[in-house]
Amino acid sequence: MALVPYGENALPVFYKLHHSTAKFHFAKRDISLAQDWNKLGVAAVVWDAAVVMCMFLELGQVELNGKVTIELGAGTGLVGIVAALLGASVTITDREPALDLLSANVKANLPPDSRGSAVVSELTWGQGLDHYPAGGFDLVLGADIVYLEDTFVPLLQTMQHLCSDSSVVLLACKIRYERDTDFLSMLKQRFAVEEVYYDQQLDIHIYEAQKLPSQRDL
Repeated sequence: MALVPYGENALPVFYKLHHSTAKFHFAKRDISLAQDWNKLGVAAVVWDAAVVMCMFLELGQVELNGKVTIELGAGTGLVGIVAALLGASVTITDREPALDLLSANVKANLPPDSRGSAVVSELTWGQGLDHYPAGGFDLVLGADIVYLEDTFVPLLQTMQHLCSDSSVVLLACKIRYERDTDFLSMLKQRFAVEEVYYDQQLDIHIYEAQKLPSQRDL
């Protein structure tokens, strides 16, 4: 059975591009996210991979309660917000231009008693990694962040820096082009990779990755 959005979760392409808000219901809460395609492009739109990742997290197959978590390329912040609502302590990151929208969405959608479980932080992959503890995260999340070939090497460097021996990476993505398959090949050189879910209707894969023994001292 596919983890497909339904009702208000449905996001046709034109909805994504032209509506100023996207509404969801996850973790027993209504979530309303501001979008701004005209100003920020792809960073300010909720994509299907984020929705499927949230549905996957909500199934409870990954332990989130109390887990030190980081989301890469968070965009509107949906995945990080849902992870925080499900009990994780989340650092929600993106590049500097996206931070105002991201911060506003996090503030608007986390109740006062859980806002301490999420912080927004600037992170450009491969840069300033010393601002983040090496191996300091139990869980690394990324939804639809595999699409620009120039970012593949710094993304992998970032993942390696953030992960300890026991860290788990979850990536939700579409495999659109040959370069996306090339990224998975690069990932498998450094991490043990397993596909843990595939949403056939939306064509979204979720991969779980952990550092290979040969990479653990790098």
